Amino acid sequence: MAGLTGVNKSLVIFAALVIGLAGIKAASVIVIPFVLAGFIAIICNPLLSFFGRYKIPKGIAIMLVMLMVVGVGVSLGGLVGQSLTDFSQDLPQYKAQLKEEFIWLVDVAASYNILINKEQLIAMFDPGKMIDVATGMLTGLGGVMANLFLIILTVVFMLFEGPMLSHKIHMALDDPDMKMKQIDRFLNSINSYLAIKTVVSLGTGLLAALLLWTLNVDYFVLWGVIAFMFNYIPNIGSIIAAIPAVLLALITQGPLIAGFVGAGYLTINTVMGNIVEPKYMGKGLGLSTLVVFLSLIFWGWLLGTVGMLLSVPLTMIVKIALETSEEGRWLATLLGNGEELEGSKE
Repeated sequence: MAGLTGVNKSLVIFAALVIGLAGIKAASVIVIPFVLAGFIAIICNPLLSFFGRYKIPKGIAIMLVMLMVVGVGVSLGGLVGQSLTDFSQDLPQYKAQLKEEFIWLVDVAASYNILINKEQLIAMFDPGKMIDVATGMLTGLGGVMANLFLIILTVVFMLFEGPMLSHKIHMALDDPDMKMKQIDRFLNSINSYLAIKTVVSLGTGLLAALLLWTLNVDYFVLWGVIAFMFNYIPNIGSIIAAIPAVLLALITQGPLIAGFVGAGYLTINTVMGNIVEPKYMGKGLGLSTLVVFLSLIFWGWLLGTVGMLLSVPLTMIVKIALETSEEGRWLATLLGNGEELEGSKE
């Protein structure tokens, strides 16, 4: 047979993709720490470049960066771990209070002739499960971080190999003269996207924790960390991160403070997501809301908690890779949020 027809070629590519995904799923114990290490290495790269500008030797710079990462990670991990333990102990009490608030709300609706079956509604929409989603993901991430030594060691080797990565890819693709500029654009776009997203997410988490501390909401550090991590998931993530803090404020501080918390989260996410991030990120890197939701499900199934938290960065890497090739640009447009189409109309 001289060659594969278009249909046969598509079937072969699809089959190879399915086999590859099945392999990743089966090897998730190894893949997840590697993905997390790659993510940490990319966001640490700007710090390494900063030390490089002051002529600090590469080995010493990497050691300083890793000391900073481990120091912050261990300190924050201990604080969050203790908060998570205390919160887990109080969780049954919080759930019972939430259920009472929910029943009160149903009774208020009934006074206005809005009849709702309490038992069915609580069975279908348990507000306590909303808290379980956020804290469960954080607990799952803590389980992955049990391989901290392996992750740190992988990050160190990645940082040493980082400057040579571009040249190696050019050589692997038979481009020794480095004329394929789309490879460099791809790598630079990934570095830029993750660095900016991390800084914006860090700012979001700090502002959320400060807001909750000001309003005297319990476990403000825990909710700040959740706001930081879930900010990597646009639209959906900010809602998931806000719900536990709002519900906790409702049962411990009352409806007024809960309203302030909700308004504060809305303000923070509006400013950071719609003003600060686009200013530095630029346009053309957005994903449609449907793609965000589907990527959350897909990467969560493939890589568990880490996949859910990094679903959008991972999808963005795929989208940026598709944008750098003529063959895959149509698929990148489908993944986008329509800004490219609006720009073409102008």
